[in-house]
Amino acid sequence: MFFNFLPKEEKYFDMFERASENAIKGATKFRDLLKDYTGVESKVREIEDIEHEGDIITHEIFDKLNRTFITPIDREDIHSLASELDDVLDFLKASSDRLLLYNIKKPTEEVIKLADTLVRTTIETSKAIKSMRDMKHCQRIQQYCIEINSLENEGDNILKNAIAKLFNDRMDPLEVIKWKEIYENIESAIDMCESVANTIGAILAKNA
Repeated sequence: MFFNFLPKEEKYFDMFERASENAIKGATKFRDLLKDYTGVESKVREIEDIEHEGDIITHEIFDKLNRTFITPIDREDIHSLASELDDVLDFLKASSDRLLLYNIKKPTEEVIKLADTLVRTTIETSKAIKSMRDMKHCQRIQQYCIEINSLENEGDNILKNAIAKLFNDRMDPLEVIKWKEIYENIESAIDMCESVANTIGAILAKNA
């Protein structure tokens, strides 16, 4: 099969794995920040550093793509995977930045739930990415993708309930705006994990 045909191109998979592991690291740092809401500024800076590392990995992938004639999977799929993994951390950074920008004093129960779902989603995403080295185990990869889709649905439900609670509790309108944006950015990060799963599914279909 084409995936095992070009060992010199394993670096693509190495970089994808680094990106997915970096996403787990960022999501875990964010969840831990919310659960221990102290030293917020320094912890947010740590998340920014992780997001910057993700940018570096993405740049490495694009640079290699521009210099490589033969790739182990379609070029557009490589570009999509790199961009989607990068977007996970972009949305995560946007959420963490707003904790400072909006002077959030205390996390809500709902934001912690969303962060926990994001951590679990990045873990499943990383498993799917790592399994791409051997497409012969496509059923296992598909199972990871199914779990990612399930977690994305879980995130959607948490988001809907969280926004409903903002209005039902008759919170100050400015606070509603702040929290709604934070919630939606976290859910967008989860959505990008699902986009990764969808791209992987398309790759499986092409190489079936």
